[in-house]
Amino acid sequence: MTNDLPFSQACENNKAPILEKLQEIFNTPAKALEIGTLTGQHAVHFAKAMPHLQWQPSDHPEAADLCRPRLEQAALPNILPVVELDVSDANWPVETFQWAFSANTAHIMSWSEVEKMFRGIGERLSEDGAFCLYGPFNNQGEYSSDSNRRFDQHLRAQASHMGIRDLVDISALAESAGMTLAENHPMPANNRLLVFRPIH
Repeated sequence: MTNDLPFSQACENNKAPILEKLQEIFNTPAKALEIGTLTGQHAVHFAKAMPHLQWQPSDHPEAADLCRPRLEQAALPNILPVVELDVSDANWPVETFQWAFSANTAHIMSWSEVEKMFRGIGERLSEDGAFCLYGPFNNQGEYSSDSNRRFDQHLRAQASHMGIRDLVDISALAESAGMTLAENHPMPANNRLLVFRPIH
């Protein structure tokens, strides 16, 4: 039963507006790596709507099993078996891809892990590819809303390494990894979809 599967209300709320943008960006047949598949709701929704993609789910070794029940139930031919991916490990289980996507990970990871995620993607992303990163972001130290300010305080109270990242820092990090922030789309609930493309 669907109701028995791991479920995220945030994923359910944001999957449609994210898909609308991804369909414009992930527009050619290729492999799409998802970092942080979690419950698998995004993977199933996106792979079903974009059958031209080979969707590669991945998650940290400690969390990779969470998405398996939903992916197995969906049984979509274009969803590849989930792989265990620790961004801090230099040896990623995926060698190359044209598209990459991650939602609500940058504020959960430590900054060191965010750096390694960008570096790992930058090293493996094809020249005509794109990396889409979804979540809340600050701009030059300013919160985009009171709800994001409260969320940031909640994160930092949970663990000192967590917190909403700043667009200035993220852009600089992307540049150091050979990518540039090409698009910045406003999304519902004071989130953004950032689109990074390789620097030529």
